[in-house]
Amino acid sequence: MAPTIIPARAVIPFLVGMMLLTGVCNTLLTKYQDNQCVRDCDGPKPKHFEQPVIQTLQMFVGEMGCWLVVGLLKLRERYISKTGGPSYQPVNTSDNDGTTPDDASIRSTTALNGSGPKSESVLHGWKVTLLALPAICDICGTTLMNTGLLFVVASIYQMTRGALVLFVGLFSVVFLHRKLHLFQWLSLVGVVTGVAIVGLAGAIQPDKKHAAGPESIEAAGIDESALRVLIGVLMIAGAQIFTASQFVLEEWILERSPIEPIRVVGWEGLFGFVVTLLGMVVLHLAVGRTPAGRYGPFDMVEGWRQFWEYRPVFISSILIMISIGGFNFFGLSVTRSVSATSRSTIDTCRTLFIWIVSLGLGWETFKWLQVVGFALLVYFTFLFNGIVQPPLEFLRVKEVEELLPEEPIEHN
Repeated sequence: MAPTIIPARAVIPFLVGMMLLTGVCNTLLTKYQDNQCVRDCDGPKPKHFEQPVIQTLQMFVGEMGCWLVVGLLKLRERYISKTGGPSYQPVNTSDNDGTTPDDASIRSTTALNGSGPKSESVLHGWKVTLLALPAICDICGTTLMNTGLLFVVASIYQMTRGALVLFVGLFSVVFLHRKLHLFQWLSLVGVVTGVAIVGLAGAIQPDKKHAAGPESIEAAGIDESALRVLIGVLMIAGAQIFTASQFVLEEWILERSPIEPIRVVGWEGLFGFVVTLLGMVVLHLAVGRTPAGRYGPFDMVEGWRQFWEYRPVFISSILIMISIGGFNFFGLSVTRSVSATSRSTIDTCRTLFIWIVSLGLGWETFKWLQVVGFALLVYFTFLFNGIVQPPLEFLRVKEVEELLPEEPIEHN
């Protein structure tokens, strides 16, 4: 198998910037799509685009785009072999002798297909279908998150996704037999607190401007906008259970297989697309074509009509597919060439940029309580990952074990 190209150090800032840009676009374009009116636009209750399953399907189309990169790498390898050019040598992206604290997490001379020799691949032959398991987790998690995004503004959506570290930590202990230190357990409590404050901020000051959630959600005697925000936050936070399961499954597979991560994304995109499409057909026959389900998220015919007939929905879908494909490519290109600090900083900047753009577009209003929740979320996430030291001496340790050494990344 041809090795995956590791970028030269001079190219890394560009790749990181593109990863950040495409990550921001993923969320903002999806929210833009949710805000598009598709029925009764001049009536008292306009109907917006509420098709989280179709949005999941378009994510998998973007992931399948990774096969284009695999094909181009194969063509490049074939061209080099025919012309007798020099074989690939990994480029060392480190300028020092490895004495800085972050160097422990930089594996700049390791290709993306692993950190060393591995035993016989668990994905040999038909067993490649095992990648359908993380793909199914991705289907459940992404669909739940897309549904939750219908109820909340983009910044609360992105911040609530920070709950991922909680479930990754717990599942790593239970299934991968990792060990968490006391300060990491306390960090998880802090992460939960930060997410709760962010959700509370949205419930106390719900934004009236963003597209309302599905009309089936009605609150008797309760502020309907606040209830929708709380439901959305719970959906997004709960979706992280599936995302964490996906990460743990990918970690287990990558530890036991020399397969390149970009091929993992491509296979998951293919399996996810097929399973999602079959699920859409089943849900349409069971729910979507019934009187109660007509024009709802499971009405496949109505969903595709909205997709093809409304130009903003169609164009944004194409852009989302391109953005997700780019996010996976750029993310996989740099994930082993930058430090843990850099990766966490990229995630924080992504949330900040989404928040700033969303405020600038008038999709939401500024909330001081949300700032408090976000600050807690960032601090305790950094603390959990060992990027900042615990404030108390007895909580400090010499070395923090990396929970997911194979470093799977979020796909959207």
